[in-house]
Amino acid sequence: MRSLFLLLSLFLCQTAAAFDWRAYDQLLREHVHSGHRFGVSANLVDYAAIGKDPAFAAIAEQLANYNPAPLNKIEKLAFYINAYNYFAIKLVVDQQPQNSIKDIGNFFSPVWKKPAGKINGESVSLDFIEHQVLRKMGEPGIHFAIVCASLSCPDLRAEAYIPEDLMQQLNDQIQLFLNNPKGLKIENNTLYISNIFDWFSADFKPYGGVLPFLRLYKPELSGFDSFSSLDYDWRLNRWQK
Repeated sequence: MRSLFLLLSLFLCQTAAAFDWRAYDQLLREHVHSGHRFGVSANLVDYAAIGKDPAFAAIAEQLANYNPAPLNKIEKLAFYINAYNYFAIKLVVDQQPQNSIKDIGNFFSPVWKKPAGKINGESVSLDFIEHQVLRKMGEPGIHFAIVCASLSCPDLRAEAYIPEDLMQQLNDQIQLFLNNPKGLKIENNTLYISNIFDWFSADFKPYGGVLPFLRLYKPELSGFDSFSSLDYDWRLNRWQK
């Protein structure tokens, strides 16, 4: 009986530790659409529709009352990737910038450092989630999963990230980004890649640097020993019917 009670207690603890992203997953499936905007191929978000859904606001309250401390590394990665993307969407829904998420802030007070929501009763910003949590976990795949509501960002995945599928989801995201001209293209024998690789070059050092990391997914890049950065399009990844 004591062993049964211990097993039941462990199960309840594990259940309590998991955040339920099913409502968020459904919102993404309903309101993220593949399309083109300003000539850029991207997954586009119907911010107007997603903001009107009662489930969207309910997620903010659930996050504010949720403690992610008991999560293991893979669970924490999935949780904070979803949280970052949810809060980025929420900033756009709440502030309704017309052109870019960057319009929500300014040079002295950028949007990345503004309060985006609460987790476990503590106010968090996109900057905090990205730099103080996710990047410190040593998984460069996050850079292809977190999306700051902009056209040149990797595509917002039309489903929530879940621990049991996370590594495959991240691998898919990397492949999709590197097969999109906004992520990588070759023109006139010059390799052009997203500014993401420049901004976060330190995160690819465990792989030998940016180019060795790229060659893991694009062996045909073995002939390149340098690259140039693409212009970054900060315009909103907004879906318009």
